[in-house]
Amino acid sequence: GPGGELPLPWLAQPLADMLTSQRGHALLVHGAAGVGALAFVLTLAQAWLCEGGSVGAGEAEAAGSARATRPCGRCASCRLVQNHLHPDLRVLLPETLRRAHRWPLAEDKPEGEDKRKPSRQIRIDEVRSLIDWSTRTSARGRGKVGVMHPAEAMNATAASALLKTLEEPPAGTRLLLTCADPALLLPTVVSRCQRLRLSEPADAAALAWLLQQGVDRPQVLLAACSGRPLDALELSGSGVDADAWSALPVAVAQGRVGVFSGWPVPRAIDALQKLCHDALARAVGGQGRFFGVRAAASASVGQPSIDALLQWQRALQHVARHAEHPWNEPLLLDALVQEAATALSPPATSDVGSTDRMATLRR
Repeated sequence: GPGGELPLPWLAQPLADMLTSQRGHALLVHGAAGVGALAFVLTLAQAWLCEGGSVGAGEAEAAGSARATRPCGRCASCRLVQNHLHPDLRVLLPETLRRAHRWPLAEDKPEGEDKRKPSRQIRIDEVRSLIDWSTRTSARGRGKVGVMHPAEAMNATAASALLKTLEEPPAGTRLLLTCADPALLLPTVVSRCQRLRLSEPADAAALAWLLQQGVDRPQVLLAACSGRPLDALELSGSGVDADAWSALPVAVAQGRVGVFSGWPVPRAIDALQKLCHDALARAVGGQGRFFGVRAAASASVGQPSIDALLQWQRALQHVARHAEHPWNEPLLLDALVQEAATALSPPATSDVGSTDRMATLRR
């Protein structure tokens, strides 16, 4: 930011560590979605390009060290990064994320004029454009930085096209890649990068930040999102507060499909999978992760059948693989909730009707 503040407070230590230890020209940052990998690599790129006293990417490489400091947030270079206009920073995102983060490519059409469904991949022509850009002279003389987020959005052809540049980029050029799991990338991509794991922040730091963002009872949504504060903030921003999340187990156990009114299908499936996980964990004597003990325990009046829960889990996994399919959403959600209600009921009161509805949907 303009005062030198970081976008996320828990990035301070990994940023400081990387600015003093990074030696290679390609860095792979991997961590769970919702931790801030994109914010981290953009801040790191801004530090390398900062003109407020830090050493630029090209100069640091030539000097054999990474002596850059945190970006000042006030110099011309930092302001260009903040406004998504820096000529020596190229950010490759899938089209869906480019629109969400307002980081378009020069060739993108205005959103209202493009009738195509936005792509969820980083296309090979976009990667080739990045490679061509990397060969040009730095506009501001501080080196060049290319960002790819998430790198698993590149298909095998696009990733293969990047290999030579990853191995031996033009002088002064650095590449920053992010991914949820290095196993999702080609081994030849991973082997050419220095790796950094970005861990989830401590609960205290995440809760304090969520409170600053105006999230009420943030511990509930933080647990709902496996300790990932950005996901918790997004969930809150979508209208799902702590009360709404805590009410889900009872409402679903009672078969009230209206509890998901206004929810996108992928989010509803994710919530049901988490409810199923907690129910299975309790059924075998463990503890749930995503719902409060009191709310989850009141979801049923007896002990559900493990076989019924496993059947429900398989149905959810099947639908999750096709979450973007053009479903009849009301019918799908009704079938999912009725199957959930059946699975969460004691065996003596189980009803096979919802299973028949799910079988119809699968066909």
